[in-house]
Amino acid sequence: MTGNVQNMKLSIIIPVYNEERTLRELIVKIKEADIGDLEKEIIIIDDSSDDATSQIMEGESGVISLYHTANKGKGAAIKTGLEHAKGELVLIQDGDLEYNPGEYKKLIQPIVTNKADVVYGTRFKNKTARFKTIYYLANCLLTFLTNFLYGSYLTDMETCYKLFRKDILLGLKIKASRFEFEPEVTAKLLLSGVRIHEIPISYQARNRAQGKKIKFEDGLKAVYTLMKYRVQGWKA
Repeated sequence: MTGNVQNMKLSIIIPVYNEERTLRELIVKIKEADIGDLEKEIIIIDDSSDDATSQIMEGESGVISLYHTANKGKGAAIKTGLEHAKGELVLIQDGDLEYNPGEYKKLIQPIVTNKADVVYGTRFKNKTARFKTIYYLANCLLTFLTNFLYGSYLTDMETCYKLFRKDILLGLKIKASRFEFEPEVTAKLLLSGVRIHEIPISYQARNRAQGKKIKFEDGLKAVYTLMKYRVQGWKA
């Protein structure tokens, strides 16, 4: 996937749940983000929010808005978005402002120059990234376990910023419906030998009072998911 990228499209999939405080600003930042000669497609999936998220989506032009009638989870929302994505490249974007859309261009570069098939934006290679201690430690533990089980050298398995060639993501046949999307997709990529390249990114963590949704039990599910695919193989 090299050479002329003028006809290529980047599909940005944004699963959201109760993100009325940040979504409008996020959409502005995404629309302003420089992605070079690629075309941009913005897909937002409202996972049955009970705040004003859906109303904000309805008021936005140039956005594909999709809705779940019941809360199904981040993984399910990503799969819904993927069904509608037309781009050759797919990027996952959380609905908060922890990640900076201004960094899209540097994430794209390793794929369009054929240095990688998947790019992870790593928060741990950027000394200015700000974490809450408990989430920092949990991410370190899960990344260590990933590398131990799969013989990899990743620094940030749980990063939201994962950029894929769409054909590769579709080929993984992801089953996860909730936050276990991250360990499942990483396990299957590593087992299939796909080239993963990490790029340092910035990060501004939020806490639970600001809308952080991941919980302790999600960490346990991540551990189980990593171990399951190591034992049973990526087609499990």
